[in-house]
Amino acid sequence: MEITASIAKDIASTLLDIEAIKLSPEVPFTWASGWKSPIYCDNRMLLSFPAAREKVALTMSQFIKEKYPNVQLIAGVATGAIGMGMLVADRLGLPFVYVRPEPKKHGRGNQIEGSFTEGEKTVVIEDLISTGMSSIGAVKALRENHLDVLGMVAIFSYLFEVAQHNFSSAAIGLDTLSQYNALLEEAKERNYISQAQLETLAKWRLAPDKWT
Repeated sequence: MEITASIAKDIASTLLDIEAIKLSPEVPFTWASGWKSPIYCDNRMLLSFPAAREKVALTMSQFIKEKYPNVQLIAGVATGAIGMGMLVADRLGLPFVYVRPEPKKHGRGNQIEGSFTEGEKTVVIEDLISTGMSSIGAVKALRENHLDVLGMVAIFSYLFEVAQHNFSSAAIGLDTLSQYNALLEEAKERNYISQAQLETLAKWRLAPDKWT
């Protein structure tokens, strides 16, 4: 199964429909990093909409089944991808674990929660790719625990150049169901944004850390 342009636009349309993605070029959002952004994406919203979450979970599980037929374990990146990762694992009939940003400071001190066996072929689920650093940190933790990470599949990516560089440097294969360009195309077609807003949004992706 290939993630085609039509699939990417369909997923983008779904995210817009449930307001998981909001576009506001004139009144930008402020990210935790301090960056000003004309877009805010919260894919955890999918969990509240049965039809939407089923579409994404089914598309993702079908893609993983065909691209990674030998997968033995699904890992979700906490916290955003825990719900979707569990849904995908359920459809594939596979065990599931999730990866914390860092080990717990109490109890067993786990960073990976759940049962796994060293050497298991693992596909990582992520909800959103921005710079990619937290996602790469999760893969690093899995590898340090001797799991064989086959690749990562995410719902949406902003397509930042820094993320592409980071994933390449870490030797992690990444596929996303939808991405920023597909979102802008879908938003423009449904008159969600004007041509001027489209140009503003396109410029932001090229230098998000400098955009105002």
